[in-house]
Amino acid sequence: QVQLVESGGGLVQPGGSLMLSCAASGSIFRLYAGAWYRQAPGKQRELVASISNDESTMYVNSVKGRFTISKDNAKNMVYLQMNSLKPEDTAVYYCCAHISSTVTAAGDYWGQGTQVTVSS
Repeated sequence: QVQLVESGGGLVQPGGSLMLSCAASGSIFRLYAGAWYRQAPGKQRELVASISNDESTMYVNSVKGRFTISKDNAKNMVYLQMNSLKPEDTAVYYCCAHISSTVTAAGDYWGQGTQVTVSS
């Protein structure tokens, strides 16, 4: 069994920064790739950033130059550094990781989400 737990969300003023962390635990063999999604009220969930097995990254246009995704395979962690936050970044942020466990083939796992609110 693999579990993902996000942390680091909260209330921040426009222009501020937050770092989201996603911790994978359980019977993990290897973390291959990770991604962060977000869902604002009344909107569909969107992919914000992703990082592949070879460390290549992708960002949605609205966060390019402001957000940075990274991962630490040794610690089974995925991070999202968010700078210059805007009110439109307000959403619940979800972590997704592609992980192989010691008992199952590789698959995608999701966290429960963490709220990010950007407001003055």
